[in-house]
Amino acid sequence: MKKLFYYLSVAFGFMSFAACDLEELPVATASNQAIFGSTSGMELYTNSFYDILPNTDVGVFQGDDVSDLVARNGVDDFLAAGALSPVTSSGWSWSSLRNINYFIENAEKGTVPGKEHYLGLARFFRALFYFDKVQRFGDVPWIDKTIEVSDSATLKGPRTSRFDVMDKVLADLDYAIENITLTADPSSTRITQNVARAYKTRICLYEASLRKYYTSYNMQGTAGTWYQEVVNAANDITGFTLHKAATDERSYRELFITKNPYADETILAVTLDASLQVFSSANRRFISPTYGSRPSLTRHFVNTYLKLDGVPFTDDPGYKTTTFDDEVKNRDLRLKQTIRLGDYQRTENAVPVIAPPNFNQTVTGYQPIKWCYDERFPYDDESRNDNAHIIMRWAEVLLNKAEAMAELGTMTDADWTATIGALRKRAGITGPTLTTMPSTADPYLVDYYKGKFTDPVLLEVMRERAVELVFEGLRPDDLKRWHIGELFQDAPMNGIYVPALGEYDLNEDGINDVVFYQGTKPAGSNPTIAFVDVSPSSVAGRIQLSNGTSGEVIWNPGVREWLDKKYLYPIPEADRTMNPALGQNPGWE
Repeated sequence: MKKLFYYLSVAFGFMSFAACDLEELPVATASNQAIFGSTSGMELYTNSFYDILPNTDVGVFQGDDVSDLVARNGVDDFLAAGALSPVTSSGWSWSSLRNINYFIENAEKGTVPGKEHYLGLARFFRALFYFDKVQRFGDVPWIDKTIEVSDSATLKGPRTSRFDVMDKVLADLDYAIENITLTADPSSTRITQNVARAYKTRICLYEASLRKYYTSYNMQGTAGTWYQEVVNAANDITGFTLHKAATDERSYRELFITKNPYADETILAVTLDASLQVFSSANRRFISPTYGSRPSLTRHFVNTYLKLDGVPFTDDPGYKTTTFDDEVKNRDLRLKQTIRLGDYQRTENAVPVIAPPNFNQTVTGYQPIKWCYDERFPYDDESRNDNAHIIMRWAEVLLNKAEAMAELGTMTDADWTATIGALRKRAGITGPTLTTMPSTADPYLVDYYKGKFTDPVLLEVMRERAVELVFEGLRPDDLKRWHIGELFQDAPMNGIYVPALGEYDLNEDGINDVVFYQGTKPAGSNPTIAFVDVSPSSVAGRIQLSNGTSGEVIWNPGVREWLDKKYLYPIPEADRTMNPALGQNPGWE
């Protein structure tokens, strides 16, 4: 939908931009009156703002590839040693802001009835723009007007404190919530009051966490106010519930493989359009052994999925040596809706085929299906996915609210039941965990988060957040706001447990699916079987077994490097050259 809005806006020729520098002014290509003298003109103009939303081809589904939850082929430049620098840094682009500010300035002068609605949309998108910039760079210049070429004080001025900018972001969100008149949208593609409220929960949660856990800022005393903003905004959202399919084994995954968003849970999505050649590449990026990064869940993370009775899987003393066929049984139903398990089937030209984890595609054995169509053609080989690109949904709002209440210490059993309990109930989980907050911390989770979090309620919220939102692009920001960036580097890239070299039937259909061997490749006649050489090697891009000829699959993507200065990107050198007053972020000088 955002691409459709973009094309409409360009077709009307209301505004064009040729570059990204602050001193370059927008050039009007139609009369000012045609735009700001009518509601139709302002509506078409504000449609251009939708292009700020996440790109659909790469998609939010690829964001978690750079996180502790996912093993992938290769190392992203963010984590590769020496790859990120002031010379290679990117993202210091301001054209979208000029577009928004130009609209705000002119709309405020107009007399069109109902202009406040369109100003609310503009300020909502300005909040999104600045939130992205603050996340990436910290302090940034606050610009709320179009800039004249002669305004050297602004063009060459210093950055504004990130905390002052975030206060203004919050003000923009509140204005949007107060003035956007659209309260509901059956297509889930338009910005409504509830969309603004939902984004407010996401943005305020990020800010609250940063103020609490980045103690060097000495802003811990203000975190509670931002956590409370999360709770208040979530409580004001109406009209949504958790999606329920005919069976619990479909409810979760259905959300991500539908062309038209399920409006019961989806708050905001971008719909794709074959007639405009607007697609995503979800299948190719998850399934192709060559096109994407072959993302696969890690065993370190998969271990956190609860059993159906609500008990941690890691409470079983033998969990470390449980083989794939057994470890996936009687688990949280979201597991089988996120990765290929024993009964997963695909189709090839509509003909059903059994589809166990394919080690020609997965690097750990935990192969994703969450955003992927089950049909192979043409989706695996071409970027032709047209399933809706979900950006915000009710489940995230529940998790945002639950985390804020856990941090504030205000959560009750009733709150737990309505948030974490509701999500677990949809996932088929039973037992006291649906209605009763935990009183003791799961030692596996304490260890997972390196002892930095010990509160049992908060840890369970963190468990639920990772399981529910995996492959929705939020995990890297979670690690950053919790100030636990070391997990980018230290999280093990491990996979299924292999008792010994040899052949394995991963889905228990009587046909072996993978052979782990060392040395000479065994002879085999089954064309679908994957041969995995686990001979000792330190070369990147190889699979090993943790004990040599047995143990967990260990994937070596290459050297991952975490440095605390990476909590913020460096200001690009070219922009500092034009404006030395920008300075540089710590550690990047």
